[in-house]
Amino acid sequence: MTSPSQTTVFTAKSPSTRPSPITLLRTPRLDDGAPSEKRKEIALYFLNTFDTYTSLFDCLADDTGFYQKSIPLRHPLIFYLGHTATFFINKLTLAKLLPERIDPRMESIFAVGVDEMSWDDLNDDHYSWPSVSEVMDYRARVRATVLDLIDTLPLHMPINWDNPWWPIVMAIEHERIHLETSSVLIRQHDVARVRPQPAWRPCMATGEAPVNELITVPAGRVRIGKSYDDAYYGWDNEYGEHEADVEEFKASQYLVSNQEFLEFVEAGGYEQGRYWSDEGQSWRRFTGAKHPTFWQWRNTWHLRLMTEEVEMPWDWPVEVNYHEAKAFCEWKREQTGLPVRMPTEDEWYRLVSAAGVEEVGDDAANGNLHLDHGASPCPVTRYRHGGWFDVVGNVWQWTETPIYPFNNFKVHPLYDDFTTPTFDGQHNLIKGGSWISCGNEARLAARYAFRRHFFQHAGFRYITSEAEAAQPNAYYESDKLLTEYAEFHFGDTSFGVGNFPKALADLALEAMKGKPTQKALDLGCACGRASFELARQFSVVEGVDFSANFIRLGVEMADQGSVRYSLAEEGDLVSYHTRTLKELGLEAAAQRVSFHQGDACNLKPQFTGYDLVLAANLIDRLYRPRRFLDSIHERVNEGGLLIIASPYTWLEEHTPKDEWIGGFKKDGENYTTLDGLRDLLSDNFRLVGEPRKVPFIIRETQHKHQHTLSEVTIWERLPR
Repeated sequence: MTSPSQTTVFTAKSPSTRPSPITLLRTPRLDDGAPSEKRKEIALYFLNTFDTYTSLFDCLADDTGFYQKSIPLRHPLIFYLGHTATFFINKLTLAKLLPERIDPRMESIFAVGVDEMSWDDLNDDHYSWPSVSEVMDYRARVRATVLDLIDTLPLHMPINWDNPWWPIVMAIEHERIHLETSSVLIRQHDVARVRPQPAWRPCMATGEAPVNELITVPAGRVRIGKSYDDAYYGWDNEYGEHEADVEEFKASQYLVSNQEFLEFVEAGGYEQGRYWSDEGQSWRRFTGAKHPTFWQWRNTWHLRLMTEEVEMPWDWPVEVNYHEAKAFCEWKREQTGLPVRMPTEDEWYRLVSAAGVEEVGDDAANGNLHLDHGASPCPVTRYRHGGWFDVVGNVWQWTETPIYPFNNFKVHPLYDDFTTPTFDGQHNLIKGGSWISCGNEARLAARYAFRRHFFQHAGFRYITSEAEAAQPNAYYESDKLLTEYAEFHFGDTSFGVGNFPKALADLALEAMKGKPTQKALDLGCACGRASFELARQFSVVEGVDFSANFIRLGVEMADQGSVRYSLAEEGDLVSYHTRTLKELGLEAAAQRVSFHQGDACNLKPQFTGYDLVLAANLIDRLYRPRRFLDSIHERVNEGGLLIIASPYTWLEEHTPKDEWIGGFKKDGENYTTLDGLRDLLSDNFRLVGEPRKVPFIIRETQHKHQHTLSEVTIWERLPR
């Protein structure tokens, strides 16, 4: 199978070359303007979006196309026709902007089930879908309801997260996302189930495919992430802060064209397992793919567009999933000997900067976006951005970066599961937008991610770089005990009670005044907050804990500067949190901290020579606390301090009763833990000052907190 001449001009079933007459309005500014004018602008934006989406379904030939699945991994199109309308009602009801639902049955069956499944997670459930006419009638009722709300709801500027108008804009932008994803499903449909429409005509231009070249993108620093008072609507994953230094790399001048990708196909790239990741090979075996999914062999190659097949436009960008793009890059690496891969998200932003790309304005963009130039891709040589082409627009561009949250990421309470389900390392970011991307999707801050086997109107460009593609941490710790301790160490103040590990560290540093502060041991360090705090003054701090999981969180904070975890709020409901060393003022201190797994009752010999040993909430959880107390003096320098904090909650599940230090009757009298500490430590330490109570709170849910007092005693090591 070989390509036709590169000078072919293809013909489609619809001979007109007139581009799509659809005009899509740009996403509005939300921070300025008179309320009366902004109300009109949002009303027009809503109508433009809602009616354009409805018209997309005119591309189905008959009602059968609504109920026959385009692909097995997703619902039939009738679901998506209803889903965007029910989203308006469900969110506006949740926001208490509507007094009641329109049709609870519709708003239930069309509520969830949008995301694509994995090929090994097929859903064969059978649904009793409403008729097309019923759904169209429902959409008409939703249209009238939302228009009435826009006309009557009080409006105060600016429109931000807390403004009652935010969910209205949210629902409009949500429908714009589905304008694109539904167009992909129509494109994946049986061609007999679709029909060309004048309003959805493709670009008709094609010519000779260019020879791709690599152009240098200078090294530089990227700073991305929107502020929460940004002028334009954004999804939760766009907000926060991220900075990174990007090394110099070379980026292909053009997106990979159908012609360039044909070389990989004809070289047997789909049959050579060495080019494919394990996940990619699994997908390839499941699908039996031998070429891009939109390519069709009809004696010569043809390309499936949204509603028709055309002779292959070789100078258009190839459209593939991540696995295919990655395999091409591995093949290209083998062919050229160069370190070929796709760009990371950070590198894409460096390319944007080097190419001088700016936001899409009110006029037709210098890029194939917003349906400005027809309902399809176009030649990769048409839209130039600096030394490159299609830095934005034409087709989305796969990146090497799994989506992750920026620092200071928050979820919006009205849509708390928009992004967080994708923080699983299995959804890679796509950047730049496609020919149908509009509204928020077309802005440079947009961050959309799909599973790597998924098909969007997406292709790729490749780069060469000696730097490895950084894999950010997208994982949110969800283990209940670990998340409680993460919040205990790095989280917010509760009920006016200060952070306990920090309070102990501050107390220790105060006690160390005038003493050497070379080396400290944080024994039972858990997630490590006190270790970081001690390192403000100590040159070396070693954190030791029996739990490898606790140590892992401390190491993660030290290495990456942040930890992420979800907190139980109520039942299955959770909130998501990111804590950083930067916001705690501990970035420099982290360089002086190391973490180790160890047993306080059997410490290794290298843990010695300390000016300070802090044992926080430890002794009443040890299986042999007497052994620990009998030998700890060997680890402390003369004049150094041992600080013990404990609520003295002795339990036999942790400590055999004959090992308890106190909390029992001895010779018929009360014998407290403080009595036991004096008896066990007095040969090698003297008690400094009086014991003091330090409170702490452990949060279990938003409605349940444990309030405890820990008694703190300070012991000075006597001369040997």
